[in-house]
Formats: sequence, structure tokens, C-alpha cells
Amino acid sequence: MSVTTAGAAAKPRPMSREEKKVIFASSLGTVFEWYDFYLYGSLAAIIGAQFFSAYPPATRDIFALLAFAAGFLVRPFGAIVFGRIGDLVGRKYTFLVTILIMGLSTFIVGILPNAASIGIAAPIILIGLRLLQGLALGGEYGGAATYVAEHAPHGRRGFYTSWIQTTATLGLFLSLIVILFTRTIVGEQNFAAWGWRVPFLVSIALLGISVWIRLQLSESPTFQKMKEEGTTSKAPLSEAFAKWGNLKVVLIALFGLVAGQGVVWYTGQFYALFFLQSILKVDGYTSNLLIAWSLVFGTGFFVFFGWLSDKIGRKPIILAGCLIAAASYFPLFNMITTYANPALEKAIQNIRVTVVSDPANCGSLFNPVGTRIYTQPCDLARDFLAKSSVKYSTEAGPAGSPVQLKINDTVIPYTPDFNKTALAALQTAGYPAAATNKDVVKMAHPFDIFRPQVAAVIGLLFILVLFVTMVYGPIAAALVELFPARIRYTSMSLPYHIGNGWFGGLLPATAFAMVAATGDIYYGLWYPIVIALMTFVIGLLFVPETKDRNIDHWH
Repeated sequence: MSVTTAGAAAKPRPMSREEKKVIFASSLGTVFEWYDFYLYGSLAAIIGAQFFSAYPPATRDIFALLAFAAGFLVRPFGAIVFGRIGDLVGRKYTFLVTILIMGLSTFIVGILPNAASIGIAAPIILIGLRLLQGLALGGEYGGAATYVAEHAPHGRRGFYTSWIQTTATLGLFLSLIVILFTRTIVGEQNFAAWGWRVPFLVSIALLGISVWIRLQLSESPTFQKMKEEGTTSKAPLSEAFAKWGNLKVVLIALFGLVAGQGVVWYTGQFYALFFLQSILKVDGYTSNLLIAWSLVFGTGFFVFFGWLSDKIGRKPIILAGCLIAAASYFPLFNMITTYANPALEKAIQNIRVTVVSDPANCGSLFNPVGTRIYTQPCDLARDFLAKSSVKYSTEAGPAGSPVQLKINDTVIPYTPDFNKTALAALQTAGYPAAATNKDVVKMAHPFDIFRPQVAAVIGLLFILVLFVTMVYGPIAAALVELFPARIRYTSMSLPYHIGNGWFGGLLPATAFAMVAATGDIYYGLWYPIVIALMTFVIGLLFVPETKDRNIDHWH
């Protein structure tokens, strides 16, 4: 593989109409990704009730979330399958196929009979559709990024590819608007019964528009040239992963760029949402609006940092984002607690809560997939405290001694009605009751953003999104430029989807499992901090700067 570096770049020309169409068509696939992501995430409880109704409510939710996670886990395999096809057959037709699979799978969820109608076939088909979506997404992003980058003029690849990253906001708002509109029209009871299907069904319009536009596009000029010259790869998988020269670059891309980018992205949006709802007990309506507004204010910075990476390089911006995020997470999330739920923060600071138990009867609460059933009183007590957002420590008691809960100087023995007794004692001591907590942030309507408390929380979430834009804005250009054109689609897709689908996608569940296991509401932040710092060090030492590479001539 030979790398040619362009000399002094000419002044960038304006974006042509054809290039605008390329960016728009490519970005629609990412809109699908986010639209479906927010749909399924927002409606997980309803989907659990519809397709896993044979199980108790808690188990339904677990299965619904596991079906959701399945889509993340298979993304790297989709990257391998469709990346290979993209390097053999072409960029255009491959990511036309991926969006068809993705769009049809989303639509079919909307017409799929539930478990009450067709029994166990319903959840099996649902999981199958999630797997198809995950496989298609594995090929979608790599195809879109490669296609846009290979159309972009030299010196503007960061700017052009960054537009793909902005579609998170559009996908989010589309899902929120469609869900809210449907709920308003049909009412909550009908929405839970059948109205939840409407948002999935209307996705067929997105699919139709996307396919129609993509059919009008021409093949990537870089791939077309390779085809004419006969330099396309005959075995992209073995070239990409069986040869150490390229496999080494794949591993460097994963650990030196994408793993850190993935955890910073998911912390700034999805863990922040989870933290607001599940730990700070902010209602779902307000939490989603707070995140939505932070995205509105932050989305333009995807393009800004993509543009800036054309000037100063991809590497310094991505690595700076990882380092600043890692250094800032603890103070930022502490400040979010201060403004979003000051009563909870005061309780955490002033109330000492300790679980006293024989260590032999205390197991690990690390349970990222949520499938374990606790039976020991020590585990049940700690699980209750973690889910109640109570900061606690564990103290070893004498061998064979019963479990006790200490709240400051009050001692509560473990009894069958422990949860009720403990909750009353915690609230007496000063922990706020979720139903009556007047201090927790709450938005009255979507534009209720000017009150100091709301504005402060949005401002802090905006900073988290700013880190996301730093690491995510230039990443597509960086990955495209790292690999030769003949195996580019295959090579870049795999590290992207392992970094985002596994390191990032599993972050919320893993981080909360760390919170539950330790009794510290901030402990889960160590997960993204350690990975972001790892990426900073590996990237600093091993990732080359690529902004000046002439990717058209790098076969």
C-alpha cells in the first residue's frame, strides 16, 4: 500500500448540487438509525408488554431491552458482511441494500402481531427483525461515510462527512414528534394498545424518499476508477484482517480513535438521559426535552469540528475531546445533580447509609444485562438502595449476623417489608420522595427553557454534547483516510461498529451496574473515563494524522 500526500491544497470550491444530493441521501440512513433508536428506546415498556406478555412485568422489560441490545451486538458482523460487498460490488448498491433492509425491518415491527395473537413466534420474529436492523446498520454507516468522503474535494472531507453526524437531532425530533402527535390523537389507552405501531409504520415514508434519491446517485468516483483500472480487491476480508499491516491499522483505529469516541458519544447523550431519569428521578417528559434542547444547541458543532479538522487535523480534535471529557465528567455530573435535583444532592452529602451484613451473604450486584434474580437479604437491600438513588456503603458484620440498614444513627433490621420501612426511614432522614419533590427540575412545556434551573441543566448537557461533537464530527473522515480505497468499506466499518455498538452501546447498562455494585451514583463514570483515557494515550502514540492524504490515489 502506498500513501500519497497532496501538496498545497487549492482553495476549496463551493459544494455542487450533486454533492449536496450525495450528502443528503447518505445522511437519511443515519436519520433512520436515530429514528429507530429513539422509537424503540422510548417504547421499550410497551413493546415488552406486547411481545413478552407471557412473563412478569420486570422480566418483560429485561427481554425488551435485550432485544434492543441484540441490534448493537450484531453490528460488527454487518460491517464485515456489507463491507465486503461494498468493496467488491460498489458503495452505491451496497448501502442501497442496507437501507432497504433497515427500513423494511422497522416497518414490519409496526405490523407484527403481538404475543397474544401468535404466541412465542412474536418475540422470536421481533428479535429477528432487531438482528436484521443491526446487520444493516453495520453496513450503512461505513457505506455512507465512504461514499461521501470519496465524493468530497480534497481539503473538505471533514466538512462534508460531518453532515452525516448532524442527523442525530433530526432522528430524535422525528421520533419525539411522531410519538407525541400519535399519543395526542389516539389517547394513552389506545396508544398502548395499538397506536405505538404508527411511528414504526410512518418510517416507510423515510424509506421511500431515501431509496428514490439513492437510485438517482452515481457510483463513488474512487470506486468507479478502481473498477476501470481493475484494482478493486478480490478478497477484501483477507486483505483487511488477515494481513498484519492492515489489521494493525484496524486495531489502532478501534482503540486509538473509535472506542473513546463511542463512550464519549453515549455518555453525552444516552447515559446523560439515563442519569437524569433513573438516578436523579427527573420525569421522562422533562428528561427527553432537556436532552433534545442540548442537541439543538450543539448539533451545529458537528459541522464546525468537521470543518476545523480540515484545517488542523482529525487527531488533535478527537483526542482533545476524549481527554477533556475524561477530566470533566465527575464535576459536570455533580453539577447536573446540583441543579436537577438539589434535594437528592443534599441527602447524599448529609445522610450516611450503611448496609451491615456477614460478607459471606453479600454477592456482586454487577448485573449489566439485568437478568439476575437476587435472593439474599444483603443483595436485595443493596439493589433496593441503588434503584432508589441512595448512596450507601457496605460494612462487614459478624459471621451469621442478620442484615441491618444504618441510616445515620437509626438501625433498621431486614424484614419482609424492608423496602417500605427503609423508604419511610430514608425520607424521614431527608431523602426526597419522588412524587412530592418540588426541587427536581421539571419543564411545563417544550419551550420552558428560560427559568434558571432548566437553563442551567441544559447548559451542562450542552457541554456534554460539545464533547460528543468534538469526537464524532471528524471521525468519519479520519476512518476513511486511514484505509486504502480497495478495502476501505470493510476496514473502517468494523472498528466503527465495535467502538460504537459494543464499547458505546453497552455503556448505559454497564455504568448503572457499576453504580448498583458500589452504591455510588457517580461510580459508573469510571467506565467512559478509563476508555477515553486509553484512547487518548493509544491515539497519541500510534494514530497518524491523515487530513492531507489523497484518498483517490491510495489503492
